[in-house]
Amino acid sequence: MSDNGERKYSSLVVDGVEHAPSRAMLRAVGFTDEDFRKPQVGVASTWSMVTPCNMHINKLAEDAESGVNAAGGKAVIFNTITVSDGISMGTPGMRYSLVSREVIADSIETVTAAEGFDGLVTIGGCDKNMPGCVMAMTRLNRPSVFVYGGTIRPGQERRDIVSVFEAVGGHAQGRVSDIELLDVEKTAIPGPGSCGGMYTANTMASAIEALGLSLPNSSAQDAVSSSKEEDSRRAGEAVLNLIRQDIKPSDILSRKAFENAIAVVIALGGSTNAVLHLLAIAHSAGVDLHLDDFTRIGRRVPVLADLKPSGNFLMSELIAIGGIQPLMKTLLEAGLLHGDCLTVTGKTLAENLASVEPYPAGQLVVRPLDNPIKPDSHLVVLYGNLAPTGAVAKITGKEGLRFSGNARVYAGEEAAMAAILNGAVTAGDVVVIRYEGPKGGPGMREMLSPTSAIMGKGLGKDVALITDGRFSGGSHGFVVGHITPEAAVGGPLAFVEDGDRITIDAENCEIRLEIPEQELKRRELHWQAPAAPVRGTLAKYARLVSSASEGAVTDKYL
Repeated sequence: MSDNGERKYSSLVVDGVEHAPSRAMLRAVGFTDEDFRKPQVGVASTWSMVTPCNMHINKLAEDAESGVNAAGGKAVIFNTITVSDGISMGTPGMRYSLVSREVIADSIETVTAAEGFDGLVTIGGCDKNMPGCVMAMTRLNRPSVFVYGGTIRPGQERRDIVSVFEAVGGHAQGRVSDIELLDVEKTAIPGPGSCGGMYTANTMASAIEALGLSLPNSSAQDAVSSSKEEDSRRAGEAVLNLIRQDIKPSDILSRKAFENAIAVVIALGGSTNAVLHLLAIAHSAGVDLHLDDFTRIGRRVPVLADLKPSGNFLMSELIAIGGIQPLMKTLLEAGLLHGDCLTVTGKTLAENLASVEPYPAGQLVVRPLDNPIKPDSHLVVLYGNLAPTGAVAKITGKEGLRFSGNARVYAGEEAAMAAILNGAVTAGDVVVIRYEGPKGGPGMREMLSPTSAIMGKGLGKDVALITDGRFSGGSHGFVVGHITPEAAVGGPLAFVEDGDRITIDAENCEIRLEIPEQELKRRELHWQAPAAPVRGTLAKYARLVSSASEGAVTDKYL
């Protein structure tokens, strides 16, 4: 039997004569007399059949439920939405992707607070599920554990979703036939799980583990595996331990924890979306984190993992050699992680890593510290007259460190995509895609289709692409996103014209429009803001959302 200390919230809902109606309702969904005396744990499931990333999560939610109940709690499963980036990519529907992060966070917060759950297990699979789950956990600040739904297994010939996007570009170039494209389409996605490289889902799962909010190795398990089922069950048990010790996200999410997450993302060669999402999570947690923190940490942390999209290996191949735990131990021993950070195990990061074995000899997926892929971060924060408040580039070094070319300007992704496929974009161009920021989109769409088309056409080293939108974790090439202020609010990107010279200098962290300042000011005087939506979800989002350099959150200025 539990005392009220372990039922800090649920006791307000079910104790006393006056709450007999509440108990009556709960009896109908399976509560017994004994259950009312147990801590109640919400299990937030992001199950959905709209995407393979989440199609298996109901089973994981049931595993988490069994873990909670076996540990002496009463689990209650509830659902929230998901949006498939891979399916909506390149369409107007992609505008709702980043919006869904806020909807997910709001909905989990709403249900958990309304029902009076004492603890929380959240299970996310697709890109925006994960930061949305964690933002809700931090807002609620109740004992909580995050579970990653797991990565997909490779398709035939080690294909994945990016293989399909790049095959579209190859088809436009004439290098991929109709039959070959159909074969890639049919064989790239073999079943459940999140996209298989170090794209946004696997990046954020790794970052959340490094933050200390998921159990060790939760980020590195196949979606369909006994280890993932066990991870879910153990998460249910762990949240009861956190309730009893009164360990909350605010006890875990220190500034040092965010520095650990940034270091791990860099070492893994992770997605630019991690910048946006970690800023948003830090805002929810009340931790002071800025774009320049990524630069500061990036100067001393190397890229070690040779993972797709810019590298050679898939997440399943990293899993096969031990996941991210040996990498984290390497970083810890080199003084690149803070070992004293508390985690959801109730132990510190250093204690969790103490017994971790190194990677097997001869493996090629993760390089040693003395032979990095890149000696500093691939996530480069740029400033300049095109991005006065910052932009985020993904520069692995394979593309080079400097690019200068003439602008080809497009108002929106569709126009740019058509130009790339029909051959209007040629070597030496800087493709400018604007009015795709958080307010301007609205929704800050990802540009995987254009970047993949550029790669598929063999222009990856010869064409740069810049935008106030985002990039998928699957994007690679010479790409710069998150340009702020965005074009829709009068940022300098709005004033670029075809033929203008643009220089991207990753070594000096600069992005410049090579025109006189007077000309830039003249163009600004003649600019008119585009029309914005007037009703519905996107209209609300556009009015509330902050800049990408602040995480694109919707509660910053309330």
